[in-house]
Amino acid sequence: MIGYLLVCRAITRHVRSTISMHDPYDLAQTGKVLEIHGEVATVDLGGGTLIKAKTTMTDTKPGDYVLVHAGYIIRVIDVEEAERMLDRWRQ
Repeated sequence: MIGYLLVCRAITRHVRSTISMHDPYDLAQTGKVLEIHGEVATVDLGGGTLIKAKTTMTDTKPGDYVLVHAGYIIRVIDVEEAERMLDRWRQ
């Protein structure tokens, strides 16, 4: 399982590094939880980017908007806050 998460992290880092000069693991990313299997959620970060993130730090369910940092969901956020963050990220 850890190897799988490390591969997902490496792929996400590579994709994001081609878009931006910032390391995506230096900041929390906003996304929407699509599904959860065990302790791992599939999170849509927008623009076709899906990542796997651990849910052990929060009470998360599909449809929640969340902040993801270093492969972990660190906070569930409300829809309005998520939309503001996503708008800022797109600019």
